[in-house]
Amino acid sequence: MNATIRPEQAETTEEVENDLAAVTEVEAGIRDFVRNDIAYLRRPAIAAETAPLDPSAEATVNNVNSLIQRVAGTSLAEIEKLISELESLRDLLHAEGQRVQREISGYAQLSQAAMKSTRMIADNVSQWKRAADGLRNS
Repeated sequence: MNATIRPEQAETTEEVENDLAAVTEVEAGIRDFVRNDIAYLRRPAIAAETAPLDPSAEATVNNVNSLIQRVAGTSLAEIEKLISELESLRDLLHAEGQRVQREISGYAQLSQAAMKSTRMIADNVSQWKRAADGLRNS
């Protein structure tokens, strides 16, 4: 076996080491961010009366609250609009279902009347035929 290292492989190994260092650095940054982000959860709760908010923090909180209300307000308005459209569609479908039932009932009655009429005509024709046959034979 002949093990020779090509120049391209040497560059690749060096690049891999640089990539690993960058990945490690990013992971460390993410860990620090998460630790700082959830640090307030590990602290004991302080009553609101004993620790007033900094005016800039209060302004930030108000800005965030107003942003959430605007976003939620838009979403809620769209949801309410969608609900009203669905309700009107439900009412329309209900009304159309009732109309179709009435139409089917009307067609069923019409069909029954047509069958009765056809039976009566067939009975009358058969009676006339018998009467005609009786007249021919006499």
